[in-house]
Amino acid sequence: MNKIVDIGVNLTHKQFDPDREEVVKKAIEKGVTALIITGTSVRESKKAASYAKTMPGRLYSTAGVHPHDAKTCRENTIEELRTLAMFPQVVAIGECGLDYDRDFSPREVQRKWFEEQIKLAEELNMPLFLHERAAHRDFKAILKEHKDICKKAVVHCFTGTGGEMQAYLELGCSIGITGWICDERRGEHLRTLVKRIPLKHLMIETDAPFLLPRNMSDKPNNRRNEPVFLTHIVEDIAKCLGKTTEEIKNITYQNTLEFFGIEECC
Repeated sequence: MNKIVDIGVNLTHKQFDPDREEVVKKAIEKGVTALIITGTSVRESKKAASYAKTMPGRLYSTAGVHPHDAKTCRENTIEELRTLAMFPQVVAIGECGLDYDRDFSPREVQRKWFEEQIKLAEELNMPLFLHERAAHRDFKAILKEHKDICKKAVVHCFTGTGGEMQAYLELGCSIGITGWICDERRGEHLRTLVKRIPLKHLMIETDAPFLLPRNMSDKPNNRRNEPVFLTHIVEDIAKCLGKTTEEIKNITYQNTLEFFGIEECC
């Protein structure tokens, strides 16, 4: 069975509280051999690192503050993230970036803490796990001031335009594709755009429990997305690219190991 890695799963989310271990077990049995748990605040990053520690070689995490939570950042936030980043299971800084779609944090506050987290990734020479919604202009401008780190950055859950994607690729970023590509209403454009992503810059993720692939024939009653469904996303991407599922699994698996500095999964 070909191995794959879910580079973005919100495994500490309350929706997984009743059956978190079973969710991980099901994913592993289906070939999702490793999961990277997304840190979205200092609190959630600590929880992610703690849970990832329970399954070395299977679970990893990121440490960061999502733009929605930028308003919660304090003077010691970066130091707390720096401390978390020292743990071996923590493989990236983020989820960080800009989100002007909902503006849960003031935009100037988002920009300040986005750049602070970029600087931390530069200092530690760690990958960046990025978020951008409706903020392309400012997001790109900030990244252009830190071009070297862009080669170690992945724009997670990309849903933007062709021009936006090209701009990120030209900076050297990788692109994370989720089940959004399986949505014939909102994600149809991604089925074309994915063909323009150089294979070496392609990674895959579920963003579970969100973004349940819409075109799945056998959806769970609770409508919760899970990392086990990453295999369905890979199948859709393979169809779009005219490649076999095995080819896409192998390509994205090797990309992920190299990008995050992860050793061969169990």
